[in-house]
Amino acid sequence: MALASGLPVIAIEEHYWDAELLSKLSAPEGKRSPDMLQKLHDLGEIRIAAMDAAGIDMQVLSHGAPSGQGLAPDIAVETVRGVNDRLHRAIALHPTRFAGFAALPTADPEAAADELDRCVSELGMCGAMVHGLTNGVFLDDRRFWPIFARAEKLNVPIYLHPAVPHAQVNEVYYKDYVKDFPLVMRAAWGFTVEAATQAIRLVLSGVFEKHPNLQFVLGHMGETLPFLLWRIDQALSRPGQERTSFRALFSEHFHITTSGHFSTPALMCVMTEMGIDRMMFAIDWPFVANEPAMSWIETLQISQADKKKLLSTNASRLLGLNLPVS
Repeated sequence: MALASGLPVIAIEEHYWDAELLSKLSAPEGKRSPDMLQKLHDLGEIRIAAMDAAGIDMQVLSHGAPSGQGLAPDIAVETVRGVNDRLHRAIALHPTRFAGFAALPTADPEAAADELDRCVSELGMCGAMVHGLTNGVFLDDRRFWPIFARAEKLNVPIYLHPAVPHAQVNEVYYKDYVKDFPLVMRAAWGFTVEAATQAIRLVLSGVFEKHPNLQFVLGHMGETLPFLLWRIDQALSRPGQERTSFRALFSEHFHITTSGHFSTPALMCVMTEMGIDRMMFAIDWPFVANEPAMSWIETLQISQADKKKLLSTNASRLLGLNLPVS
């Protein structure tokens, strides 16, 4: 089933799980139903059938949280290399349907930069995805800047994906409600706070002055930040602050996707603040079903030209993908 408009569709935050990586995580991401596990571990028939039923031409695949960020330093590099090799082989079997974001062993930043280079230069991946903190350390820490230097050199983006918040944050912020509402520390709120904080810290860190062509991607309609840009910028311009052009830096270095957030008012906010050229379509499959996203797109009242940018051409340009023919 294709869109009634006939526009091609690239969904760029679509997850899977690698069995070997999961076996080495001390804290895998939550319990999942047998149906969900089957979808997460499939990179073939089940996934493509779901894409065909919904009218999705291409998925950009990425390992689910916490991915390489949850691995101990002594095993991270070797494990992640195997993960990326297996993803590459799966993409090679369906090269017109799948592309991929590399996993990174950020516990060893220099090795992570080299792995990003290998995945882009040799395996044809279109960037990397990182999930939350690495051993409790935020990504803006200067030890991780070699990764950013390599991403800038390779002209590929890094997708900032949330993961479960730091244990101390969970204890203070969420423990009173997490038993009855387990997703409050995940997709309902905790994920948003975590990823938005990563992005804010990156802007304040000075990394974009050091690497003026570095690009990031944020899912879930920008983790609330497009809505808050004016207020953050105004507050950081008050007396006593270091000089920063937060709004300008964010708007020049971040791209936003629709993953798991199919709200027209939210889309209008992001379009107004960021511009349609910095927006891309994503679903967050299989954690979020394809059908609500595609039904929303069918009825979305924006111009055909803007819808095409959202659904495919922006992703094709940023990620270096061949535009699918629907």
